[in-house]
Amino acid sequence: MPSMSQRSDSVWERLQEASEFFAKRGKVHSALERLARRLDEEDIPYAITGGMALNLHGYEHVTCDLNVVLTASGLEKFLVRCVERGYAPWVSGASRSFIEAVSQVPVKIVITGEYPGDGKPKPVAFPDPATASVSIGGIRVIKLEKLVDLKLASGLSAPHRLRDLADVQDLIMLLKLPLEFAEKLDESVHAEYRRLWEAAQGANSGE
Repeated sequence: MPSMSQRSDSVWERLQEASEFFAKRGKVHSALERLARRLDEEDIPYAITGGMALNLHGYEHVTCDLNVVLTASGLEKFLVRCVERGYAPWVSGASRSFIEAVSQVPVKIVITGEYPGDGKPKPVAFPDPATASVSIGGIRVIKLEKLVDLKLASGLSAPHRLRDLADVQDLIMLLKLPLEFAEKLDESVHAEYRRLWEAAQGANSGE
């Protein structure tokens, strides 16, 4: 069992890491910049998704890994040109999960056409990064409406992904997304967006 001093050191280290993260000088931000630069150099279209996409769109919270959407051909290029050249498989034989050598930050890849949440076919799938990303600070990040689509579809289909629904509600509150934002989303998630939007209005009013 860890001693009190060990636990205190661990808490202090986490607080320091969080402080550096929010100052955008932590190891995850540095790893993101290197990954984006490398993918651009290799001419591999990409879109950052997951926790760092939330941060890039203005919802700041600590995340410890990078999630990126590639096409199937983009993944092939990444495996040939980047693996064992700055990125190592998370475990032997892994083809979607890697560790950046410099920072030891995990990099997880999802492929265009795959489905969020439970992984089963549904109207919402991970998009082509070439057409569904926007540049934010020189980083290609998945468009906000696509990120919301994916999180809603994920949370609705997988009980262990309910955090994704909470993320959407937080986005609605923090970015003051209007009810009309639903019109940019896939029809299959309209009702859930409206439900979360109404809940967010109640939270904002203190009800």
